[in-house]
Amino acid sequence: MSFDAEAKMQFVYALRSKGVTDKTVLGAMERIDRGLFIQGYFAERAYDDMPLPIACGQTISQPSVVGLMTQALKVGPRDKVLEVGTGSGYQAAILSLLARRVYTVDRHRRLVMAARAIFDQLELANITAFTADGSFGLPDQAPFDRILVTAAAEDPPGPLLAQLKIGGIMVVPVGQSDAVQHLIRVTRTEDGFEYDELRPVRFVPLVEGLGKD
Repeated sequence: MSFDAEAKMQFVYALRSKGVTDKTVLGAMERIDRGLFIQGYFAERAYDDMPLPIACGQTISQPSVVGLMTQALKVGPRDKVLEVGTGSGYQAAILSLLARRVYTVDRHRRLVMAARAIFDQLELANITAFTADGSFGLPDQAPFDRILVTAAAEDPPGPLLAQLKIGGIMVVPVGQSDAVQHLIRVTRTEDGFEYDELRPVRFVPLVEGLGKD
């Protein structure tokens, strides 16, 4: 299946039906072909609203969740964004159309290399991808206007909270098990942090250290 006009129309309609209504987010997701980020057996399901397996035991999130997380992040065209959990690179590619600069980090070198190749193919020059332990963020590039975490932590990680600008927003799945997780939006204020619970989700866990591949 190709990401032709009919497929795009169906794809965007499915996103709208799940609550993704921000026109800039929908426009970015219409421009980025999810099929480029899925290889092999599952490629034919690329435009279905479902998570799919990728290399290194990870997953590419279902499009509606990508859209809702991006929408909740409220990215502006001058924002510097940190993504923790590059995975396939799909989420970073969408963010790159909305933000000034995107830094993305993953513990699996194999995933980062594959994502970089797609970023180059799409000429997304405002993304920088690193192999590193994302639970510590990227202190050398901090602070960030926005932080998006695509793996679940027991609590919003302290190092990431510290790298958020005053007025900045972080969206992160939080939960102690695979079965009970919630998407949280954290806003940093002059006085501390404000937390909003958005919706139940299921993500792979945020793991410290580097992967073996």
